Amino acid sequence: MKYVALFAACLLTVPLGAQQKQERDLKYEKDTPEPVTTPPAGIPRSYALVIGISQYQNLPEKLQLRYTERDADAIYSILISPEGGNFKAENVHKLTGARATLSAMRRELEQWLPSVAHNDDRVLIYFAGHGFVYQGKGYLAPSDFSASSIAGTGYPMDRLGEVIGSKIHAKWKVLLTDACHSGAISIPDDENAQGMNRALLDLNKSLFSLTASRDRERSFESADWGGGHGIFTYYVVKGMEGSADENRDGIVTADELAEYVHRNVREATKGQQNPTSERGSFDPNMLLSWVPSNRAPGNLPAPKFGTLVFETNLANVEVFLDGKSVGTISKGTPLRMPGLVPGAHTVKGVRMGYEPDGPREETVYPGEESTVTLKILIPRRRPRAAVDAFDKGLELYVKGKSNEDRKRAIAQFEQALTLDPTYSQAALYIARASRDLFDDEQAGKYFQKAIEIDPDYSEARSTYAGMLLDIGNVDESIRQLDVVTRREPNNAMALYLQAQAYRMKEMYPESIEAARKAIKLTPNNGEAHFWLAESLRMSNKFQDAAAEYKEYLRLTDFDSKLAGKINYYAVGFLIGMGRKKRAAQRDVWSDLRNMAYFGICDSYRKLNQFDTAIPYCQKALSYDPADAYVHYALGLLYAHKAQASGNVGDLPAALLHFRKMLDINPDLTESEYARKNIASIDALLKRAEP
Repeated sequence: MKYVALFAACLLTVPLGAQQKQERDLKYEKDTPEPVTTPPAGIPRSYALVIGISQYQNLPEKLQLRYTERDADAIYSILISPEGGNFKAENVHKLTGARATLSAMRRELEQWLPSVAHNDDRVLIYFAGHGFVYQGKGYLAPSDFSASSIAGTGYPMDRLGEVIGSKIHAKWKVLLTDACHSGAISIPDDENAQGMNRALLDLNKSLFSLTASRDRERSFESADWGGGHGIFTYYVVKGMEGSADENRDGIVTADELAEYVHRNVREATKGQQNPTSERGSFDPNMLLSWVPSNRAPGNLPAPKFGTLVFETNLANVEVFLDGKSVGTISKGTPLRMPGLVPGAHTVKGVRMGYEPDGPREETVYPGEESTVTLKILIPRRRPRAAVDAFDKGLELYVKGKSNEDRKRAIAQFEQALTLDPTYSQAALYIARASRDLFDDEQAGKYFQKAIEIDPDYSEARSTYAGMLLDIGNVDESIRQLDVVTRREPNNAMALYLQAQAYRMKEMYPESIEAARKAIKLTPNNGEAHFWLAESLRMSNKFQDAAAEYKEYLRLTDFDSKLAGKINYYAVGFLIGMGRKKRAAQRDVWSDLRNMAYFGICDSYRKLNQFDTAIPYCQKALSYDPADAYVHYALGLLYAHKAQASGNVGDLPAALLHFRKMLDINPDLTESEYARKNIASIDALLKRAEP
């Protein structure tokens, strides 16, 4: 407890960007499934002995080591971390320096571990120091080792194998040795070894032995590895931090760690050092580390289908959906179209002798039925050739997949606009296709052209506003949306975009009002819930914000790749929110889920509910592992949790996330605070002897 009390005085934080003016939210600080907090198989009760020796009292200066005690500190930290080994701190004994005598090693290995470990437990032994081969036998060198009496002062490796194999009873046994000749450890298998071989073959008595080198090789240490480590230990720690978790299930298994360490140590030493793990018998799925922030999102279900119901004001109106005729309707006889994939769909109503209604985009929401009213009002006046050119362009735009298809569509729309300069729909679709090609200048020109031709063209204004948000012109976006909502107070698309725009301008009451109106009109519009949550959180209404984020996640809990056009998820997603991706680049959906989980995490953090908050930040990282802000938030959460509970075991996780934040972006305003916290935690953990 005293160490955490000291840390409380040293903790330097900015409340996740408080007083900072940064859009990604460093200035703010049935339901969707809760994030997974433990691995499916659970984590067994665990005990560990960590030994690291740099200075040997009876060896010459040239045989002294530099980094082995730092290695032991690093292993200790990753073992007790809740994003690592998940060992309780009191169950990890550490012997470093002069304390790591032969008698102390014997006491811990042959008395303490056998007395505490039981059949369903996990036991890990780590040694970093010298190892010797003498008269064909391997020895680990305690701090009081003497070269003049190797057999009398060294700890025999075969004795270590015997203790692990027959005296320590545990479901999973792990031996990690970073020492010269550490590969010389042997497990006796003769008939007089108390059934050792039979025990090792029992998967319930599984042994995983990972050693730094083969029995005739040296083990290297250098300042090049993390500021000073043995290369073997450096990669063991990196692997247990999550780098070895290549399938991103959050679990580092024995097989995964062995493969990761073998590959990286061999490559880094150009084949001079080859870790070994072939001896003994072990369960390849043995859990060595649980890193929930490294978990991938997992496979999401296909989206729920939605329904459009078409109605009209005249008889014999032909309905086109995504360029295909789906039937004819009359006044009072609507057409119901179920089974539609969520997202934006192009609709059009056509009646002989009249201008069509559309084409325009209507949004299908998952599991929801929406009514589309097609109004046929104006007798036909457009030249047939202009209409034909427009229809060809629309087919290319709706069905085309490539940029070449978009360019060909633009050519057709331009031809239609040339033949009929009043063809506002042609101008709109030139703008849309140009936007998809990231030609913002041309897109803006033709959005404005469509509005100039038809000032009441709400769809053109709303879509233009979305693009303006996408490129960061929030003021002009608000102006366009204001025109739409004054003329059409129930335009749901304009309202949720308005909520987004007001959030960006820090006009939180206005954002909340617009979002609530959008939700009333389209309850299943997930993005309206998202922007409502954002503004509620910024207004310090944390419980309400968390509920709205969860509603957004529930409504969008399906595979985005199987849904419709990306603008269902975010028309005009913001570069201004700290993302560099454009709305047409598929990852918008993942970005929003990342931000929603972060929003829940931050809301609970502000409520000082650290245990509740942490899994949500971990889940946010599953969508974007390189989000520096979320790593910083997790660093603060673990640090404050340690400060509040007195549990030093949470500090290594704080350290891990502060360091990851700096690796991703060392230039953030908060980076200096992260560096100071790292220094405080490092000093504290070094002194936190078990």
